[in-house]
Amino acid sequence: MFHRIAATVPAIALGGLMVTAPQAQAQDFINVLTGGTSGVYYPLGVALSEIYAEGIEGSRTQVQATKASVENLNLLAQGRGEIAFALGDSVQAAWDGNEEAGFPRPLTELRAIAAIYPNYIQIVADAAAGVSTLEDLRGKTLSVGAPASGTELNARAIFAAAGMSYDDLAKVEYLPYAESAELIKNRQLEATLQSSGLGVAFIQDLSATHDITIVSIPEETVTAIGAPFAPAMIPAGTYAGIDEDIPTAAIGNMLISHEGVSEETAYQMTKLMFDNVDRMRSSHGAAEGISPETALEGISIPLHPGAERYYREIGLIE
Repeated sequence: MFHRIAATVPAIALGGLMVTAPQAQAQDFINVLTGGTSGVYYPLGVALSEIYAEGIEGSRTQVQATKASVENLNLLAQGRGEIAFALGDSVQAAWDGNEEAGFPRPLTELRAIAAIYPNYIQIVADAAAGVSTLEDLRGKTLSVGAPASGTELNARAIFAAAGMSYDDLAKVEYLPYAESAELIKNRQLEATLQSSGLGVAFIQDLSATHDITIVSIPEETVTAIGAPFAPAMIPAGTYAGIDEDIPTAAIGNMLISHEGVSEETAYQMTKLMFDNVDRMRSSHGAAEGISPETALEGISIPLHPGAERYYREIGLIE
């Protein structure tokens, strides 16, 4: 489903002027691939789309809500998007052509724009379920995101490192954020594992009306998985009723494009994001982690030449 946003209106309103301008013959269409509307990718994608609509002359922008990382990378490879949010491990799986992860062939047409902010593995449980550790999940019902989504790949990795599998659970549901939260509210699900930025809306909403716990993922489990996973903390107070730091795993998010996007467009997309990083941060707190200084961390596929041009311009690449 495509979600057209208000940011396209200025470009349309100026249509009469653009017809006679040289740029009108080479309009850029920029489809921003995000995730579910109750997650973090979506509001950040809306902000990016508005920034691009205003900053790239002659452009038309659109935001598409998706099942996130795996779907986004496949859509990019099909030329059905120009820039997308994705988890770092999904990007590597796409480049390698990991069939089990949802990539039937190596997606070597993908190109990196930037590493942006970390996702946190957040396992949220109904407080009544009495779940605070991974071991406590045995015999419980758990939602792990859409099948073969970036989140579900994270879930598999976490369980394997903890010496567990889906077979240890009473039932596994393959549902995204909002649906998982609704089932927890209705006592039809005990917990959900989701990969997202801190302060994600669905947990904020759930914790405002419902007693929850957040399951800890010990450092040794995260270390056993290895890169690109890293030990992290969900700070006390991030959600209502969570009054202590919770150890978990973090994994980097990236903005990805493909080789069919022109160098100039990719350059503008990269530059405008960093030039407007405060606007990104105002759209969601997770964007506090977006900075040019960390933009190349963990990137394991080739940079888009347009992004590389920007990083050379600011001195990050010699």
